This record gives sequence, structure tokens and C-alpha cells, in this order.
Amino acid sequence: MKITIIAVGKIKEKYIKLGIDEFSKRLSRFTNLAIIEVRDEATVEGPSQREIEMIQNKEAGLILNKIKDSMYVVAMDLKGETMTSANLATKIENITTYGHSHIAFVIGGSFGLSESVKKRANFKLSFSKMTFPHQLFRLMLLEQIYRAFKINANESYHK
Repeated sequence: MKITIIAVGKIKEKYIKLGIDEFSKRLSRFTNLAIIEVRDEATVEGPSQREIEMIQNKEAGLILNKIKDSMYVVAMDLKGETMTSANLATKIENITTYGHSHIAFVIGGSFGLSESVKKRANFKLSFSKMTFPHQLFRLMLLEQIYRAFKINANESYHK
């Protein structure tokens, strides 16, 4: 099983990097994890809807170039399905049971994902209706993936 995180932007905060490193290390006993960062596009203050779509489309090109046909793609999207940690564990287990050995989670930039990336996705997932910084969100996603593997392995961690 392989998990790939495709994310727009680089992690700049040291404390977030440390958390990502910790969960990456923990996940290594369950899965082969890859984190792919694509460049985020520069923006102006108060961009128009057209400028936002242009940025999303540029980032989409970079994201879509990293997605392989064999990947089951989970797009992180505010309008996606919300679920509990236990439901996410079941979802991951079902994806692998039914023929996908490679799951890619895609995190957009500050304006989210373009429609083209959402259309490529097999599933759209939302953690909350709240907005999170994409750097912090990457750490949160890794923690939830780790939690899912612990649940599926019937190991203590999930509370």
C-alpha cells in the first residue's frame, strides 16, 4: 500500500515540519508514504474571481502532472463529504480491498482546488466547514491517516 500527499506550497514553520516528520515516521510501519510539494502561485491582494481561477488552474496543472492513472485520488474539498476518524479508516480499508494499492490525497493552495482536479478525484473529503492554513492542514491530514491505520490494525491510539 502506498499513500501520496500532493500539496500546494512548501512547509515553512519548523514546528509543523517536526510534526509532519513525526507522523511520516509513524506511518512508515504501515505504508509507503510520499509527500509531493508543488509550487504555489503568487497572488495579489484582493484578487478577482478570474485571477483566483487562473491561480487554481496553474496549480492544477502541476497537481495533475503528479497524479498517476492507477491512483485513487482523494481531493480535500470544503464541499466534500465529512466523516469520523473511524469512517475514514473504513474508507481507506475499502479502497485497498477493492483494488487500489495507491491512494493520493490532494491539498490545494490558499484558494483551494480547481474544478479539473476535483473532477479527477475519486472522492472528495472535507474535515470541516472551517478554513485551515494549508501548512497546518497537511499535518492534520497525516495525523488522521495515521489514526486510520491504527484503527484498522486494532491498535490503541484512537480515543
